[in-house]
Amino acid sequence: MHDNIEPMSTDFLGHPRGLFVLFFTEMWERFSYYGMKALLILYLTKHFLYGDRDASLIYGTYGSLVYAMPVLGGIIADRYLGYRKAITFGAILLVCGHLGMAIEGPPSTIVNGEVVRGEFYNQIFYLSLAFIIVGVGFLKSNISTIVGQLYSQDDPRRDGGFTIFYMGINIGAFVATLACAYLGETYGWRYGFGLAGIGMLFGLVIFLTYQDTLLGYGEPPQGAHLEKRVLGIFSREQLIYAVSVAFVFLVWQLTQRTGELGIVLIIFSTLIVGWIVWFSIAKCEPVERDRMLVMLCLIVISVFFWALFEQAGSSLTLFTDRNIAMGNFFTAGMFQSFNPMFIIIFAPVLAWLWTRLSRQGIEPSTPAKFGLGIVQVGLGFAILVYGTTQASDDGKVAVIWLALMYLLHTTGELCLSPVGLSMMTKLSVQRIAAMMMGVWFLSSSFAAYAAGLIAAGMQIEDGGGGVTNPLASLQVYASEFERLAIIAVVFGIFVLAIAPLLKKRMHGIH
Repeated sequence: MHDNIEPMSTDFLGHPRGLFVLFFTEMWERFSYYGMKALLILYLTKHFLYGDRDASLIYGTYGSLVYAMPVLGGIIADRYLGYRKAITFGAILLVCGHLGMAIEGPPSTIVNGEVVRGEFYNQIFYLSLAFIIVGVGFLKSNISTIVGQLYSQDDPRRDGGFTIFYMGINIGAFVATLACAYLGETYGWRYGFGLAGIGMLFGLVIFLTYQDTLLGYGEPPQGAHLEKRVLGIFSREQLIYAVSVAFVFLVWQLTQRTGELGIVLIIFSTLIVGWIVWFSIAKCEPVERDRMLVMLCLIVISVFFWALFEQAGSSLTLFTDRNIAMGNFFTAGMFQSFNPMFIIIFAPVLAWLWTRLSRQGIEPSTPAKFGLGIVQVGLGFAILVYGTTQASDDGKVAVIWLALMYLLHTTGELCLSPVGLSMMTKLSVQRIAAMMMGVWFLSSSFAAYAAGLIAAGMQIEDGGGGVTNPLASLQVYASEFERLAIIAVVFGIFVLAIAPLLKKRMHGIH
């Protein structure tokens, strides 16, 4: 279908024009997502007066579903809608969800020691989360797929194109965490969430206006027959949209059942791991078996990393709000911008470093990079623990310690995240490669839920009034962060120790 297309004829700054349309679409999508993420845990604890434990579990459930949905959205786009229609539909759902979050209602109150919430507005909140979750499912993985289609496999510009696209993600995240968090915490939650929704609306308008620059890529696959009538009433395309909207209401219920979702994730993960081990032993040649088992090890290691890294949006933001000396201008959610800022600064540095080390034959193996990533996330917590020992008499810790923690967490992320997805495609047996990519995304879903459980263990208050004693909260956070630091560093060193063995079992894959 696209064999005769000449991408070079539509270049802008050396890349297909469509790349920049996708860049700005994704930038605004990430703007909306990270803007909401910067406010969510604070909104739950300060507006709805959820206790730390319940708020952290809701946050973890939201993150878990956000990471799981792109698997379903990708399957629907691959087989039926095509990437463009899926992205458009996902963006519309996201706009609805983010603007729904702006309907905050009156704040919860305490009556006779009990928290009284407006149930109507509480349900609007959960329904808005559901729209966002399903919207991300349709948009997130599919927009990256079109970026790949703009370049042939051997196009030397391909890696550069993805780098530009990746910068769009982090620019959106950086600006959003500053702007949405500031507006939401300073002037009212509705303004922060509303700005996130407006950002996504900008992205949708850009995508629809400049679709012709995508050179025909992302159309529905041949044989999708979207116009075909089902039961003589709806077209197949209309039915997909209707079922997806109905699914939003199912997710609406799931977001309120954190315990049940955890049980489902544990059972499903156990079955998946068991099946992979069985398949590797019973159905694979020795080399394939070794690579599959190494891949399974890397997936487990990544779950551990992300469960700690994702404390940024929950326990670390609550710690920032309660125990960081922020000054009069900055708000707690704004400090999540450290991560995208450090990515923008240090991603090129690490890319250069790996290339330099590779030329000298001393670049760390992928398992070793995973180990380095975990050690760094542990050291980040350790630095923050040290910062708590330097706290002022009122329990406030200097911002520099938080910044150094985010720096180490970000460099740890850069050691693990960029190589993880690539390694899945290289190590997997080709006949189940698509399934294993789905397992990789689902592992992030499990990690997000685990992150919520870890944050829930740092409960300071049961809800209703917030933390009134910063010295008491400082003691709890210091103790828990110290525990995380020790576990992470020890486990990271263990991964580094077994990295040569894992590398050997990869049989030449780098």
